[in-house]
Amino acid sequence: MTSRVSKTNQSHSRTKSRRSQEEQIAQDAHVGHRVFLLSPANAAGVRAKMVASDRAQFELAVRLRSGGVPLGELFSFISGLYFRGKLAYSKAFAQGPPGVGGAYVITASGGLIEPHLPVTREGLAEISAGKVEADDVRYRGPLERDARELAKRIGPNCEVILLGSIATPKYIEPLLGIFGERLLFPAEFVGRGDMSRGGLMLRCARAGQALTYVPVATAVRHGPRPPKLPKLSRTEPARAFAAANSK
Repeated sequence: MTSRVSKTNQSHSRTKSRRSQEEQIAQDAHVGHRVFLLSPANAAGVRAKMVASDRAQFELAVRLRSGGVPLGELFSFISGLYFRGKLAYSKAFAQGPPGVGGAYVITASGGLIEPHLPVTREGLAEISAGKVEADDVRYRGPLERDARELAKRIGPNCEVILLGSIATPKYIEPLLGIFGERLLFPAEFVGRGDMSRGGLMLRCARAGQALTYVPVATAVRHGPRPPKLPKLSRTEPARAFAAANSK
């Protein structure tokens, strides 16, 4: 009798184990992957010229001349709050498929570049030679090349989130034809300026609260300006950015 009970318990245990494994497999299959595409900083602006100057002696400029700086760090300096927000947010919420980065920076003539990769002063000039316009082949050719390669690597079920403006065709025209319905956009961006978007993303990264993603193809591209965000404290942007970079 005891033997039969023991065998029955073992059988139930094996069945339960198999069910648990099947449930875990099913759960893993539904875990969504997500990569972010970050719009670039203005590499022709005042701060870009400042950091690339031969006369600049601050630490970032010296590193750029001597050995290179991670693109994300460089663009964060050039763009300020907006790019810092994009970088912190993407690091907080990216979930790329195995072997695929979670974030890529759109560049003016260098296609898609992961933000951790180092860029020299000469490299910055090369990837910024084009104009971020839908009809500039120096911009669009490398972008579409890299977007097609990324689409193959991520497979059909990975979301692609554009952290940039959809009010003009410069990003969505090259990307929508490649990613289709997978190309999404934070609905909360509509009506906000760059600084407001940057502050919003820093807050979300710090709070662990993701934005709402909607398909670019059917998204509202223009809307009323939302209420102003409460002011960030002087240390809050730095804390949010540092927290995201520590992951």
